[in-house]
Amino acid sequence: MAKSWVNSAERIGADLHLELAGSGGRRAALIGALREAVRSGRLAPGTRLPPYRSLAADLGVARNTVADAYAELVAEGWLTARQGSGTRVAERTEPLRHAARVPEKAPPRARGPRHDLRQGTPDASAFPRAAWLTSYRRAVQQAPSEVFGPGDPAGRVELREALTEYLARARGVRTEPDRIVICSGFAHALRLLFGGQDRARSRVLGGPLAVEAYGLPFHWELLAAAGVRTVPIPLDEHGARVDRLARERTVLLTPAHQFPTGGPLHATRRAAVIDWARARGGVIVEDDYDGEFRYDRKPVGALQGLDPERVIHIGSVSKSLSPALRLGWMVLPERYVGDVLAAKGEREAWASVLDQLSLADFITSGSYDRHVRRMRQRYRSRRDRLVAALAEHAPYIEVTGIAAGLHAVLRLPPGTERSAVRAAAWQGIALDGLAAFRHPQSPETDMPARDGIVVGYATPSEHAYGAALDALCQVLPPGPL
Repeated sequence: MAKSWVNSAERIGADLHLELAGSGGRRAALIGALREAVRSGRLAPGTRLPPYRSLAADLGVARNTVADAYAELVAEGWLTARQGSGTRVAERTEPLRHAARVPEKAPPRARGPRHDLRQGTPDASAFPRAAWLTSYRRAVQQAPSEVFGPGDPAGRVELREALTEYLARARGVRTEPDRIVICSGFAHALRLLFGGQDRARSRVLGGPLAVEAYGLPFHWELLAAAGVRTVPIPLDEHGARVDRLARERTVLLTPAHQFPTGGPLHATRRAAVIDWARARGGVIVEDDYDGEFRYDRKPVGALQGLDPERVIHIGSVSKSLSPALRLGWMVLPERYVGDVLAAKGEREAWASVLDQLSLADFITSGSYDRHVRRMRQRYRSRRDRLVAALAEHAPYIEVTGIAAGLHAVLRLPPGTERSAVRAAAWQGIALDGLAAFRHPQSPETDMPARDGIVVGYATPSEHAYGAALDALCQVLPPGPL
């Protein structure tokens, strides 16, 4: 039998008739009735709903039934819940039309994200255009004529010399210019080392390759296309469990700031993985993807500094300057230099020589250091604003990985990650769930999955960041009752 309820104008602002009908139970019936009221426009965006206790008393249902219904609709993006503001109908990115156009299980996304909180990119509006243009002009004016001919596969010596000094000073890397090979970024470096999609090309390194249980799926897919099997090793609060390395001869690590969970590889494990490489005759591939951005103490030095003959150190300017520049570098053990150059080919076809010379000038003139310091301060401020907003609006959510980098991980209550990502998409927020970065072959017994979302606080422009934070807080799942 259907149960009816008419709420008063004083409580919500307009008469509303809810029919709790159907065979799925009171909770499902209430969710359906509220969803229909929002869809049809009888509950307008911003309308405040009654407290759990009041609605439960009016309907003659348990308080937890109302609380569960509200929580589900918040997760789906129909409602928002903020501490001190109660539960309200969500502000939609697009007005809902006729009910038949809106499937209940898959709310439509806006045509493009209103708020971009994806990890992996810096604030594009902060690119140092004037300083870069100065370096570019100076580099072109001073360039010898040979620059405008075929390039050296190792990269311009001016950039390799500048990187030798900078990496030693900023990251503790020990190398010489003739052991650096310029590439277009980390993915290009992997292709050169493992063959990429060209299986006919001889590999510098082979598989199986041990990788961290959480990382970038794009890298695993690239390696799989090259016929390289990746073997996940678990993580804990001290980083990768390098004691779980078995028969592998190569391991890929993010020791300065584990991606995406955060935190550096513990000092004892840094020493242990070097000992493993020496004992096994193995090699460590070090992804130093955002080593310059540490906020609470001095940056953690590169693992390469512990043993330059056992570590391949890879870095780029994709986080510090812009991924559009397509400039990176490999710092290689001496025995791999010739093989990498052979894999790259006789002609430089990836990184612009003029961009290489510009970056060399940008580094040697001090502009790169000044830019990194400025961006470190900006991103630290954004991190602090994120933490403060969560402390105010969602104090029950744990934030991790915030000592460094350009993103944070928000640990969510069990079972809420997928609904939180859907709710964010419904409200026009682009972000990723933590599960998207988990290796598909990670055993649950080794490392149980945890719910969370990965929030890139560097991506929005400065003027858009506040609105992005407000929108994020509105889609987070509600805390315990």
